[in-house]
Amino acid sequence: MPVNHDLYQDLKVSKEEIQQRRTKDPLLDSLINKYSQADAEVVKAETAKSDAPSDDQLKKLKEHRLLVKDKIVKQLQASS
Repeated sequence: MPVNHDLYQDLKVSKEEIQQRRTKDPLLDSLINKYSQADAEVVKAETAKSDAPSDDQLKKLKEHRLLVKDKIVKQLQASS
């Protein structure tokens, strides 16, 4: 069963710390919003029955989510 990825666990950063940094960094806030949207699209695609995307489409969604996560990591490092 598909589940949302826990971004905070993946980044090894607490939710509270991310929330504090988001308020001070509009780019980070935007990236985290994009990640949440991309993750929701992956979960929706993985659970779709009648209108399920092709494997290629699902792979592209996952790659997009990973790209956004990589940008988040870079932004966290830059603002440290």
